Amino acid sequence: MTDPNAIQPSELDQLPDRDPEETAEWQASLDAVAQAAGPHRAAYLMRRTLERAEGAGIALPKLLETDYVNTIPTAAEPAVDGDEEMEARITAWNRWNAAAMVTRGSKYGVGGHIATFASAAWLYETGFNHFFRGKEADGSGDQLYIQGHASPGIYARAFLDGRLNEDHLDNFRRETGGNGLPSYPHPRRLPWLWEFPTVSMGLGPLSAIYQARFNRYLTARGIKDTSASHVWAFLGDGEMDEPESTAALALASREGLDNLTFVINCNLQRLDGPVRANFKIVQELEAQFRGAGWNVVKTLWGSAWDELFQLDTTGALVRRLREVPDAQIQTYQTRDAAYIREDFFGKDPALAEMAKLLSDDKILECFHVSRGGHEPRKVYAAYQAALAHKGAPTVILAQTVKGHTLGEGFASKNANHQMKKLTVDEFKAMRDRLNLPIKDSDFVDGQVPYGHPGADSPEVRYLQERRAALGGPAPARRVHPVPALPAPAEKAFAAFDKGSGSQNVATTMAFVRLIKDLVRDKETGKRWVPIVPDEARTFGMESLFPSLGIYSPKGQTYEPVDRDQLMYYKEAKNGQILNEGITEAGSMADFIAASTSYATHGEPMIPFYIFYSMFGWQRTADQMWQLGDQLGRGFLIGATAGRTTLTGEGLQHADGHTPVIAATNPASLTYDPAFAYEVAVIVREGLRRMYGEAKEGEDQNVFYYLTVYNEPLPQPAKPQGLGIDEGIVKGLYRFNTAESAGLTPAAGAPRIQLLGSGTAIHWALKAQKMLTEEWGVAADVWSATSWTELRRDAMEADAALLRGEERVPYVRQALQGAEGPVLAVSDYMRQVPDQIAQWVEQDWSSLGADGFGLSDTREAARRHFGVDAESIVVAALAQLAKRGEVKATAVKEARERYGL
Repeated sequence: MTDPNAIQPSELDQLPDRDPEETAEWQASLDAVAQAAGPHRAAYLMRRTLERAEGAGIALPKLLETDYVNTIPTAAEPAVDGDEEMEARITAWNRWNAAAMVTRGSKYGVGGHIATFASAAWLYETGFNHFFRGKEADGSGDQLYIQGHASPGIYARAFLDGRLNEDHLDNFRRETGGNGLPSYPHPRRLPWLWEFPTVSMGLGPLSAIYQARFNRYLTARGIKDTSASHVWAFLGDGEMDEPESTAALALASREGLDNLTFVINCNLQRLDGPVRANFKIVQELEAQFRGAGWNVVKTLWGSAWDELFQLDTTGALVRRLREVPDAQIQTYQTRDAAYIREDFFGKDPALAEMAKLLSDDKILECFHVSRGGHEPRKVYAAYQAALAHKGAPTVILAQTVKGHTLGEGFASKNANHQMKKLTVDEFKAMRDRLNLPIKDSDFVDGQVPYGHPGADSPEVRYLQERRAALGGPAPARRVHPVPALPAPAEKAFAAFDKGSGSQNVATTMAFVRLIKDLVRDKETGKRWVPIVPDEARTFGMESLFPSLGIYSPKGQTYEPVDRDQLMYYKEAKNGQILNEGITEAGSMADFIAASTSYATHGEPMIPFYIFYSMFGWQRTADQMWQLGDQLGRGFLIGATAGRTTLTGEGLQHADGHTPVIAATNPASLTYDPAFAYEVAVIVREGLRRMYGEAKEGEDQNVFYYLTVYNEPLPQPAKPQGLGIDEGIVKGLYRFNTAESAGLTPAAGAPRIQLLGSGTAIHWALKAQKMLTEEWGVAADVWSATSWTELRRDAMEADAALLRGEERVPYVRQALQGAEGPVLAVSDYMRQVPDQIAQWVEQDWSSLGADGFGLSDTREAARRHFGVDAESIVVAALAQLAKRGEVKATAVKEARERYGL
């Protein structure tokens, strides 16, 4: 494995050496020590020497940094395999149309970003022309994570190659008309073009790492050979401040993901100003990535700087570049040659002498435009080096100018991220700068024209030929036609219909038992991807370790401490379980990669990610949104759910709100099952909908969120009768009546409907018995498996009515004719059941666990929140008393009897 921290010889070529003979003597001395006393002694002496230099104040880069120069010197750059002049013309057209699109849209006030693509154009164009493999290449092609704010440039390229037309460009950020383009990479809005949503900054780099890792997982498990796929993530230097951006760097190097390259556009600017005004972001990132074990390639300076480095015989230039902060580099971009002579060169006598040899034009060329990220040869060299490097991922730090080629009003200005348009005069100056054949007369009524050389022009033919050689258009998203997965054997689901008898079983355990059967299925078992953030034992999943194995690219290089036990900790190169350690963010990134494999690789996988419900949506709701945006499919399992079921853990573990957060995600089908057979029905339906034969008009691009509990309770048999499965899937069915429960309310007794979800139904069942036996009230109990699905159905019914269609919400149909008021209860805040209140015709009230959680027993916590059986009885009596169906004194009496 190549050591990513080693200084490569090519880096030394750019550093001046006044006495090569002395340098050779030092090197020979080091070689002699290593040979005579061993490498450990040589390393010891080097460390002590560096410590001495630091203590003496000798200016050295930090051990994890190299000097502020290019990693690959000009002399080592390979020739570009293509027509550089043609590619320059193509890039010029794309620059023009990207700026024109945003400017033309500005009259509608929809915004847009110009400066980002202007800085990064060659970073993309070089890749599209030479490196990025399309979907028709071997394997699955490459995966491209495009920087969100650069989307206009990607649209401009798609326009040039004929995939978009002027009407599309004119509808940038205006999607309701039918030909609109989304503002950023959004697969749900433009699913044939975009694969990965990236503009929620920080999620792109995290997802890219786990995508590269999942590619290896598919190969290791024999699902698909993805060894030819490469993941490219384009990022901004300011974006790297997001904690998610660097959260998994160590994972990428630890697992040797040399199928991954980060390209960080270091234009030194974020949205409001410099990324590191008083420091150097490139050096900081280099140290961070080198420290994490990545290969680092710096592409900082353009070829105009070659002459300056050749003149630097004392090292003064390299020293000065190392000490100038980023904000001052930005200032040089906007100042004249006299200012740069005085402020940059004038700080050192040797540099002052060098400046005398440079013309003003040369100084301005170097400091205003000549950046490594703007020269295709340098970008080409960096990309080729990244692909050649083996054993570790590569990060390319490419220095650019934000707003490059847009004119002096844009380049390096702090406000350029918010600048949405150019004037006609600025466009004409840009046209001249880019040497484009656009006439003044093409500007009709002051509107900038789009530019296109013609569908049969040399530029378009070249572009399309290059893409054909690389495997087709890019970016592109393809959903390969694959047959629906066969349904697993019914036996696995039917096993829960008879209940658990006298055995107490938590719904978490019921889910795990179901999965154990499903992963054994001959047809689909291998497609399950169990994902756990270091909590498998909490959820009773340790029995899967020896049977499925935990994925590790190294296998198991040690003897596990529990090897003599039946359920020992087994790692394997072809392991099926992804046990990610304590990282919900990493686990979600895994889930997203697996859940979209049906499109990315044409291989449908069935991920289930099981987590403490409190630490899923609350911590990673942004990634759940990303999952929906990326059209992912699979099962999210919020275990140890509810505010009162996880005994003793307290506020930070007590989940009373994740169904509320989940309800905000349109792609999430949220269920709170009470019984084991409900879990089985929901999972069976989820497999059919997402992976089987979809019904007409049914969206397969959804995911399921199930809350399951750790409280062992009797699991009843599935009720007999028509419509039970339909009710479970739609969100509500009657579990029993007072009479079918074996109770004998008096004729004409007051009646109430108790709706419960999840573990709360057990309190409702206890309250049902108390109401009849102690208060003469008949109660029917309903299982509300999904408040959210009931609400969505009702909202669709409302929308249908506005269109003149007659439609009754399912919740109203289900409760039609049910006597008395309705009292709903869950182990979540009241807002969860209250989602359906407006569509219930009966009098409505609810109970819930609002507020912060607390540490105590389940019984004490439920009494505290007023959701236990006794509290339900009092609330039910209060509702009936309001209607005059029981005496008002009954409420006070019940309160006192139960000590509420």
